[in-house]
Amino acid sequence: MSFRPSQRSLLVCTLLSSASLLAFDCGGVAVAQDAAATALPEITVTAPSPIVRRRPAAAAAPASSRVARTAPAPAPAAPPAPPQQGVLPIVTDQFATVTVVPNEEIRRAGGATLGDLLNSKPGITGSSFAPGASSRPIIRGLDVNRVGILENGTGAGGASDLGEDHFVPVDPLAANQIEVIRGPAALRYGSTSIGGVVSTTNNRIPDALPACAAAPFQSYGLPVKAPVANLGQPSCMNAETRTAFSSVDRGIEGGILLDAGGGNVALHADAYGRRAGDYDIPGAPYLGDPSVTPGRQPNSAARGDGVSLGGSYLFDGGFIGAAVTQNDALYHIPGRDGADHQTRIDARQTKFTAKGEYRPDAAAIEAIRFWAGATDYKHNEIGLADVTDPTSDGVRQTFTNKEQEARVELQMMPFNARFATVTTAFGLQAGHQELTAPSPDDPGALYNGLWNPNHNSRIAGYVFNEFAFGAATRAQIAGRIEHVELSGSTPDFPADFLPDGSAQVSSDRHLNYTPKSGSLGLLQDLPGGLVGSITAQYVERAPKPAELFSRGPHDATATFDIGNPNLTIETAKTVEIGLRKATGPLRFEATAYYTRFNNFIYRRLTGVMCGEDFDSCGNGDPENEGRQAVYSQRDAIFKGGEFQSQLDVAQLYGGTWGVETQFDVVRATFTDGSNVPRIPPVRAGGGLFWRDANWLTRINLLHAFAHNDIAVIAETPTPGYNLLKAEISYNTKLDQSWFGAREMLVGVVGNNLLNEPIRNSVSYSKDDVLMPGLGVRVFANLKF
Repeated sequence: MSFRPSQRSLLVCTLLSSASLLAFDCGGVAVAQDAAATALPEITVTAPSPIVRRRPAAAAAPASSRVARTAPAPAPAAPPAPPQQGVLPIVTDQFATVTVVPNEEIRRAGGATLGDLLNSKPGITGSSFAPGASSRPIIRGLDVNRVGILENGTGAGGASDLGEDHFVPVDPLAANQIEVIRGPAALRYGSTSIGGVVSTTNNRIPDALPACAAAPFQSYGLPVKAPVANLGQPSCMNAETRTAFSSVDRGIEGGILLDAGGGNVALHADAYGRRAGDYDIPGAPYLGDPSVTPGRQPNSAARGDGVSLGGSYLFDGGFIGAAVTQNDALYHIPGRDGADHQTRIDARQTKFTAKGEYRPDAAAIEAIRFWAGATDYKHNEIGLADVTDPTSDGVRQTFTNKEQEARVELQMMPFNARFATVTTAFGLQAGHQELTAPSPDDPGALYNGLWNPNHNSRIAGYVFNEFAFGAATRAQIAGRIEHVELSGSTPDFPADFLPDGSAQVSSDRHLNYTPKSGSLGLLQDLPGGLVGSITAQYVERAPKPAELFSRGPHDATATFDIGNPNLTIETAKTVEIGLRKATGPLRFEATAYYTRFNNFIYRRLTGVMCGEDFDSCGNGDPENEGRQAVYSQRDAIFKGGEFQSQLDVAQLYGGTWGVETQFDVVRATFTDGSNVPRIPPVRAGGGLFWRDANWLTRINLLHAFAHNDIAVIAETPTPGYNLLKAEISYNTKLDQSWFGAREMLVGVVGNNLLNEPIRNSVSYSKDDVLMPGLGVRVFANLKF
């Protein structure tokens, strides 16, 4: 099923007209289970373990249920702490830092991109190339090829790892929960996730009947749906609407989602949309050019929408389901070059996903699970070829990505090995990708266009072992081996990457890599409700196609990218220690890490300027607008840490008031002492909150220190800033006899209340792009 933006807007508005929400570009997401009341998100450190264990559903499952007969008692472990009002249940059974953004916080915080939404979390920033449209999460200074982005267990697709100007085709409007997973669990998804994994979940492939027909049950303190429970119940449907308005960009967003089910079938449909104009800024957009009038960031408007339809068949022992999703986006690229050329990106993705689970009536096997996905992505980079000629507007670059992947896991029953209870899971993963970015005028040109068509295939196997030595001590050992094959073509560039007058030809390259990775983690309960952890990882990563085969101008980033087909495997050796306290009036998490990279791959700006072809590089032509960027390798060291805390101070007016703090730092250098480019600044912050059963009020100040640890060539210092935010929200159950809604969440959020001029040190375009100024966001969420 395929819709262009105009058709999609009509469909979305038709769906939303009954709720009287929007007149255009509305938004939608999957229905979540009812969230805990009024949750503060800052100290949430939990995500599902890579090995999932479920307890039998009490009385809900039929007596003949296979799961009820075969599921063993869980391995010995400390019982989860009861939920505290205003704080999500925190499970400390994790081997490395995990950040969770639950459904209610997503609704409150807003954020049109994953990078925007996660930008203030400890250890996480966003690339902010096009705020509100294109911002990819950066974890501990690592981005693109070292941070995986998933939706419901499969890759997000798209081309966001091929260029900072490319959007991530996972809209927060379509998310029920977002998890940022670091450490050993990231090996489950691939060796390209050294920095971590951003995993988004929604209900597009239901794994249970709607909440009104089937109740969740608990597994290690986390809500887990029971696909075998309540089969054959009467039909039931849930509906949810979400909408918001923002002042800084005169933006509007919204959506509708539906979940229905009965008998053995569960269905889901959603539609979402958003539109925003050029956003307001407090100062001149271009660094060092005070002649530009402050007011708005030129060429920063954006719009996007999407639809999805999915369903599952549930049976005694499991489920199987699939979904089809389409995402469209049309957004402008801010910055001096982008504004001059009116650069914008028109993107479209159609994605098919499937997943399932089966729990056989067997003594040795607990569960078999699979995930599969296929994506067809294309975007055109559009703009003026000649800034003095309005008729020269047209496609300047096209990207396509056709990608397929599948993953299957076999989880064994826990067994007693005398010294510990052992749970093992095996996995097999495979994928194929075809990328193109040819010249729109001459597909066979040697340098025009970013790369010729290239292919890569990968197959991997992995294993996880969890050891429960008792209620207080747990360990995990994991390993992964991959085989990666890549084929493409690239010119033979001179050693100094400057034209020498000789004729060059493009040669085909066929490359093979076999990266191997392993991890070890230990978790220990300590007195006073503390939990200590230590993890060690050895991760190898094969180069990606863009790092190997790039050979031309990238218009939106204003660079001339040159790949290196001789790149070798990158290796990262990491040690991380942590201390957490998840219960009681004081809750906190502190981590410190050290990573040594061998053959760290990075895009090195040479200081040379290029035009539309390689022959123009370094010739002194003032029309050259592309910064030459060469993919290179050097050894590097990343070290840093994060801290976050909440303290409930006292009762006040029937609620609880308290204080919160956060801090993060990352220092990244090459082994000769020079600085790795584009690293986030040191940040420290804190604030106050007050909450009761319905209300949440919060004010928080985050200070980013000036960032002066910059690369030697083509990077400028970044001034510090203060980011002040405040919010108030109200969550309540409703009398459905009023207008049919059973729950309401409404609120107001103020962002950058000091109207500070903020530049993001990790952004390629920071000298030309300011982050949004003072703005107010009003939102409403209704469940029917």
